Amino acid sequence: MKSNHFRILTILASFFILILLVYSCKKDPYQVGIDLLPPSDTLNVKTSDTASFVAYSVLQDSIRTDKTTQSILGSLMDPVFGSTTASLYMQYWLSAVAPDFGINPVLDSIVLMIPYGNIYGDTNSMQTLKIYELSQSIYYDSIYYSNRSVETYGVPLANYTFKPAPKDSLTIGGVKTAPHIRINLNKLSKYFGNKLLSAPAVSMSTNVNFFEFMKGLYIESSRAQSGGALLSFDPASSHSNIAMYYHNATSDSLQFTFVGATNSARFNHIDHNHYLNAAPELRQQVLQHDTTLGKNNLYIQGLSGIRVRLRLPFLNNFVKSGKIAINSAILTIKNAETDTTLHPPVKLTLVVVDSAERVGFLIDENEGAFYFGGSYNNSARTYKFRITRHMQQILDGKIKNYDMYLMANDPTANVMVPNRVILTGTKPQLPAFSADRIKLQVIYTKLH
Repeated sequence: MKSNHFRILTILASFFILILLVYSCKKDPYQVGIDLLPPSDTLNVKTSDTASFVAYSVLQDSIRTDKTTQSILGSLMDPVFGSTTASLYMQYWLSAVAPDFGINPVLDSIVLMIPYGNIYGDTNSMQTLKIYELSQSIYYDSIYYSNRSVETYGVPLANYTFKPAPKDSLTIGGVKTAPHIRINLNKLSKYFGNKLLSAPAVSMSTNVNFFEFMKGLYIESSRAQSGGALLSFDPASSHSNIAMYYHNATSDSLQFTFVGATNSARFNHIDHNHYLNAAPELRQQVLQHDTTLGKNNLYIQGLSGIRVRLRLPFLNNFVKSGKIAINSAILTIKNAETDTTLHPPVKLTLVVVDSAERVGFLIDENEGAFYFGGSYNNSARTYKFRITRHMQQILDGKIKNYDMYLMANDPTANVMVPNRVILTGTKPQLPAFSADRIKLQVIYTKLH
């Protein structure tokens, strides 16, 4: 009995120790630093959050929008950032090569289908899409940027105004289907549908031949005057296609589908209307290059919009009296808006840029996202980055103290981010916001 009792106590003790270990492993990485030092070293430990910053918002160069996991359509009129309009160039594949449409095929209708995904903005606002056929080929293995355009035939196949209904399923042919947009492409003219239905056999014999015959569609979003939204969707979804309905001499109800695919050539064209609709403070900082306005507010916007240029010009002040070892260096940036329906990006990207404007990554990012940071904390309204190793390398003279960029889009990812955020600057005008300024909290040890 004593032996069994001892084994039970041993198991309970082991379990308790395991719980403590698991808890300690999940400790907030931004609280780690001074507690890792032996007590004898803490006499030389210093803490600082007074490092001076230079920060201001600048226009971001165009971004790659081909081969993305999500495509974006729609237009949003933001009261601060102004208008953002996303249009799409899209290639469609034959669902089956060499289709046989039978004897005397007759077009009934042809419908462009666009699935719903995430929506950023106001779903109660009306949107207008115009559809054009491409007259210039696009290619999957080519690179396309957000400011690129290709030629169309110029005559719209459809002019469709709608209110997004991402939660309303549709019943098609008696079958309930997921919510999606349906645009009739033969309402203005039957030309496009008849072109596909009467295509030469050689043009339908392979997808390569078909891409030369029907190069794709341009789905153009009209600029919103107020409200609006940006709609993200999967271009390879089962509801991202063109459905052609027809009959022939032997059958009354037939259908053929031209499909969007993962390897369809596609890219987004993004238009910010030169920020003519943006707030005066934003325009003055971004367009007039008034960098001093970064002391009050900073602006970040996805979709090749706006990013923040960040500089720490006086880092070497830390080593004026001798070498130091950085135990922890945490960069904290706070969302200046307390309540907005336009949610901030769930994650920001921090990169370094050299004198030739070549982008590089901070060494701390090699430790993983949990260590490096960048995710938005909803309760604190902050983004945090750990730049400990990066700062140590600068102070040790191993790398130069180059500027950094803070932005919504990750240049290595194939995901487009429509979100935007207004951040508190380096030295806010109102004293009540001084505690929310950009901070670099450094815990360091003075070396003997």
